[in-house]
Amino acid sequence: MSYAIRAGLVLIAGIAAATFAVTTQAQQSQSFKPSALPNPYRLAEGWPSLPLSMNGGQWGEVIRVHVHRDGNIWVFHRCFNTVPPGHATCVGRGDSNPPILQFDPAGRLLTSFGVGLFAYPHGFTVDEDGNLWASDVNDEAVILGLSAKTADGAVKGQEVLKLSPAGKVLMMLGKMGVAGNGPDTFDRPTGIAVARNGDVFVSDGHHPNKHDNARIVKFAKDGRFIKAWGQKGAGPGDFDEPHDIFIGGSQERVYVADRRNKRIQVFDQDGNFLAAWPQFGTPSSVFVGKDDTIYVGSSFPDATAKKGELRGIMVGSVKDGSLKAFIPDPGDLDKVDVGTSASGIAADDAGTIYAADVGTHGLRKYLKVK
Repeated sequence: MSYAIRAGLVLIAGIAAATFAVTTQAQQSQSFKPSALPNPYRLAEGWPSLPLSMNGGQWGEVIRVHVHRDGNIWVFHRCFNTVPPGHATCVGRGDSNPPILQFDPAGRLLTSFGVGLFAYPHGFTVDEDGNLWASDVNDEAVILGLSAKTADGAVKGQEVLKLSPAGKVLMMLGKMGVAGNGPDTFDRPTGIAVARNGDVFVSDGHHPNKHDNARIVKFAKDGRFIKAWGQKGAGPGDFDEPHDIFIGGSQERVYVADRRNKRIQVFDQDGNFLAAWPQFGTPSSVFVGKDDTIYVGSSFPDATAKKGELRGIMVGSVKDGSLKAFIPDPGDLDKVDVGTSASGIAADDAGTIYAADVGTHGLRKYLKVK
């Protein structure tokens, strides 16, 4: 039986038939405008509060955000830096610019750490035990004339670090400074998701990378390699810059923001392909709540919009792939050099949304209007 037929059978078994209608409609309707969807959200102005001691209280590039089950919000950002644009570095930023911050829901800073650990922050999540997982996609020994090496000579980057809630390094996946496509190496790992049983899933392959990595790598809780799936391509289960990954929803499936293929892909935790959804636009981030609501930081081509694209947060359902709402990006694209908006996204159980912005340099919080 061919791979395409097997994938189709899995899809039929695992996804409601309505998914086909939604996907086909999105593929066929070139006139679809996400702005036609309702926007039942309002921006929480002035959230969070950054101390003036941190870059004068001004954000730089913010790449990821995560809401822990205790309600506190963790942020992974590029040390309040904005250069190089779109992939700002933490190298040389000093003790007053830590890349990991924790806020309470009111926006008060609770803790910060991580100075010296990262060169190019990217993937980030928090597991059930409160441990942090963060990736570094740097592959350069020198950035802006500054050395990206550690004290022992390794180039920072190409690894995933597991940190305690206090910032102690507990584990490393991959090899710092070493690019590869084997079971113990990455080439610019973009995201991390941790299942309830502790299995760790890493999306591997930020464009461009030396080995054309475009895959998901699965590890056991102790860091033991289990399997990898995917290759560079556009077929079912293939990837072209898997930019973010999340495990969530009532069925705890694996959702991948397959950015350059302009789709969300859905898998079970064994890597079996279930669906590909282009209706969510060109995704940079993905989050799925316990209630099966999916949130995607995305962009859509729009000849009438600035720079030919409309950016925003798409809200839908993973039960059938349907689209429910669209929050247009409040940022002015004329002021954006390089970098996406909502490069990281998260929501709490009440449906409050948090968006991390690389291009527009900020962190947003949206409340659902009742």
